[in-house]
Amino acid sequence: MAFIKKNFVMCIAFVLALVTCFIIPPDKSYIGYFDFKTLACLFCTLACVCALKNIKFFRIISEKIVVYFKTARSAVIALIYITFIGSMLLANDMALITFLPLGYYVLKSTDNSEYMDFTFIMQNIAANLGGMLTPFGNPQNLYLYSYYHISNGEFLRIMFLPFLISIILITACCFIIPNKPLFLVKETDVKLNGKRAVIYGILFVLSILLVFRIVPYYFGLVVIALSIFILDKSALKKVDYPLLLTFVAFFVFAGNMARIPAVNSFLGELINNNTLLYGVLSCQVISNVPSAVLLSKFTANYPALLVAVNIGGAGTLIASLASLITFREYIKRQPDKALSYLKKFTFYNVMFLAILYIVMSIVLQGRL
Repeated sequence: MAFIKKNFVMCIAFVLALVTCFIIPPDKSYIGYFDFKTLACLFCTLACVCALKNIKFFRIISEKIVVYFKTARSAVIALIYITFIGSMLLANDMALITFLPLGYYVLKSTDNSEYMDFTFIMQNIAANLGGMLTPFGNPQNLYLYSYYHISNGEFLRIMFLPFLISIILITACCFIIPNKPLFLVKETDVKLNGKRAVIYGILFVLSILLVFRIVPYYFGLVVIALSIFILDKSALKKVDYPLLLTFVAFFVFAGNMARIPAVNSFLGELINNNTLLYGVLSCQVISNVPSAVLLSKFTANYPALLVAVNIGGAGTLIASLASLITFREYIKRQPDKALSYLKKFTFYNVMFLAILYIVMSIVLQGRL
């Protein structure tokens, strides 16, 4: 029971995958389900983050943030904006893996853990919605950008308004955090290992280059894994392998769902009636990346589909795999508050989704 409680999301993912395996028995097509580049990039980023944690990098940086941003509100806004901008450059899941630990250390070191759930939820929303502005910010963007041969100017034109609305909503929500002064509970006297920090920083940059396809992922995987193995074996032991297995399970689940004839037939009839609505609803059930792949086969209305699979990342916990990353990071640190977190997560995500959907349905209808 302890294992299930600790790895609840992974267990659910494996159950869902197993159920679909009875509908679509394993065959050679299964190998096509897995995005090995995503798994490699995820592993490399996790390994680099673990190595940086071991040299107290995030704790030291969090103290710098407390010194510079002197109130709880300004520090939380800074953390959320860092995640927002990071998602445009690193992709949403990588931004969360990188900046969630930073949020934890800032709040923990100033005895403000009561804002942990709000900060994690807003960082999650910022990562999902911040990444919508660039073709590489979210995995589904990269797929649709290539599939429909969307130009850079057209992509920006479609996504700028929901991106702007998201910034306004996130900033407005942050004002519920009191503007009280921040004080370190206990300032650490840990000094940063400069040489290791530089090496791990270079390795982290290499992991980013893998995301941009500038460096082949298999090359980066070997270099990063081997380097960290030599410098700090314990970092590799601390990698969140259950998270990697969760992604594997969801790849199987999404791949099988796309091959179920009833699912294809049902979606084919609906999607062209209201691409935005059913795109958003699909994300809530099978998440936004598989929804983008599946629904693209049934519609030429790429502006509506592009918006749908981006704003559709808000909503349920499984609407975006990035949300699962946040949930796992949260319950790892606050295991007894999972239900409370889910209630608040659902409230904020549904609110964001409802506002974005209403505005964008009016805008897209006016463009047609």
